[in-house]
Amino acid sequence: VKEASYTRLCKSKKILTVNGKFPGPTLYAYKGDTIIVNVHNRANQNITIHWHGVKLPRYPWSDGPEYVTQCPIQPGHSFRQKVIFSSEEGTLWWHAHSDWSRATVHGAIVVYPKNGTAYPFPKPDAEVPIILGEWWKKDADEVLQLMLATGGDPNISDAFTINGQPGDFYPCSKAGTFKLNVDHGKTYLLRMVNADMNEIMFYKIAKHKLTVVGADASYTKPLKSKYVVLSPGQTLDCLLHANSRPDSYYMAARAYSSGIGVPFDNTTTTAILQYNLNYDPSSLPIRPSLPYYNDTTSAFRFIGQLKSLNSDDYPDSVPLNVTRMVTTISVNTFPCVSATNASCEGPNVTRLAASMNNISFANPDIAILQAYYKHIKGAYGTNFPSYPPLVFNFTADYMPLELEVPRLGTEVKVLKYNTSMEVVIQGTNLLAGIDHPMHLHGNSFYVVGYGFGNFDEKKDPLAYNLKDPPLRNTAAVPKNGWIAIRFRANNPGVWFMHCHLERHLTWGMDTVFIVKNGECPDESILPPPPDMPEC
Repeated sequence: VKEASYTRLCKSKKILTVNGKFPGPTLYAYKGDTIIVNVHNRANQNITIHWHGVKLPRYPWSDGPEYVTQCPIQPGHSFRQKVIFSSEEGTLWWHAHSDWSRATVHGAIVVYPKNGTAYPFPKPDAEVPIILGEWWKKDADEVLQLMLATGGDPNISDAFTINGQPGDFYPCSKAGTFKLNVDHGKTYLLRMVNADMNEIMFYKIAKHKLTVVGADASYTKPLKSKYVVLSPGQTLDCLLHANSRPDSYYMAARAYSSGIGVPFDNTTTTAILQYNLNYDPSSLPIRPSLPYYNDTTSAFRFIGQLKSLNSDDYPDSVPLNVTRMVTTISVNTFPCVSATNASCEGPNVTRLAASMNNISFANPDIAILQAYYKHIKGAYGTNFPSYPPLVFNFTADYMPLELEVPRLGTEVKVLKYNTSMEVVIQGTNLLAGIDHPMHLHGNSFYVVGYGFGNFDEKKDPLAYNLKDPPLRNTAAVPKNGWIAIRFRANNPGVWFMHCHLERHLTWGMDTVFIVKNGECPDESILPPPPDMPEC
């Protein structure tokens, strides 16, 4: 991890990179592999690296979220991270998990089928990573520090990017626009990653349909669509059939943002799909028509159509007899404690916050995993509630101001080994209703249901999809709605759960699951590595 100079939008700046590359290098593995990644911090700030969607069975030591599974790798120090793949097959990604470093410290992970096995779809002629990102003219850490200093919203990004490039419609960007050259009649596997910091994205290629065959390194039933939707943290495997009239076509991505009065970057990033034939090209590449920014119907039409493959070779194992837990997710405020009110730019002179079950997560001084493993008391509490402590009409248009203030704390939820869990995540309209992409470390989960409004414990489960629900590691909770996820807690360790909108993670929309050891030796956390970073 080191600084490198990059120029975008007519301005050069130094950014954090891995091996000088932005986006960072792609990691390749086969299903079931274990790889070793030596992370050397040659930067001037702390860093951690997370392997997003890799379950790391019994080995949370390499998971990466700072002060949850490890203390940061300090400048000049190194950490040898063992990355254990298990059931994952498809596209994942890696990124920094400290402060806002992941804005530029990220890259794709490609997990191929085991040798001797094949894709459950015709083998593509080539594969191409498509990484969506966000770019600020200022340093990302500067954006974070200003947000923390003011207590208000962060400055929105200055551009979105495709494979590190903003595209033709931004200043000083046309020469670097990413181009994908294709041969007519061939099929390309697009390995898509949304590495954006704060925005769910629509993506579309003009005059072409995509066939989704995988999501979050799990195969899906083939889904043909004119556009796709990716939340921050999510990945898709999409087949592109180059069968349109030979020409140049734009691929484009822009934000889906449903929050009323919530600032967002409303620009559009583009790249070019170009056929390798002699032809008279259009004067400009043909542009796609993307859904509108707040088109919730289009966003969830796509999301709701994704189904797991659930075949003989890739069977589902949806837990049926489950323990239900319900958590609210909210944007909140803390009262201003500044004598001058200069650092309180939230609504009504407050500081913005966020919470799960009315607890705004606070990082401890020591990593929770280390405290748990070494039986160090006082680092965290074990009283994260199984149901919302405050019950009200979560999606009402108007709410009492006193509901906006959460409790600050470091509370975790402890689960017995092999517990079958259902977690209902209920969005609220406190302060600002918005979609929330929720990510669970160390596990994939089945999204068995979602809806708008308040979750009804009697009626809504009757409509669950228990036959072929999508298996994800990150899922979007609709604005003023809910999702229900199911997983089996059979991976002992300390696992972070959080909103993957970076501002909400920073504000405290997080919690931790501690999965206890089972009774057998192979159901216990493996010992820590000798070079584990210390606080």
